[in-house]
Amino acid sequence: MPFKKAKSTDKPLTKAKILEAVAEEAGLAKKDVLSVITALTELSYAQAPVGFTFPGLGKLVVQQRKARKGRNPATGETIRIPAKKVLKFRIAKAAKDAITPPKK
Repeated sequence: MPFKKAKSTDKPLTKAKILEAVAEEAGLAKKDVLSVITALTELSYAQAPVGFTFPGLGKLVVQQRKARKGRNPATGETIRIPAKKVLKFRIAKAAKDAITPPKK
């Protein structure tokens, strides 16, 4: 892994810092890296309904939630929450192992 590992005291990278780091590592212009990231994002949105895998990072999947009962916290009244589709991101095993090594 060519990038330096983040410390717990570091702040999260901004979009500009991500573009800068990737452009420097790949030897490309920031504008080119931005267009690649934008294209990848648009492709993932378009393919999400059937599932989109980003190798080494994870997978976008659509999941169907059942209808259920809930409570209005202001009034305490019981309400019905309708069924709906939600988008979830499942982290890949390689990504999990990179952050927290597996137990032996």
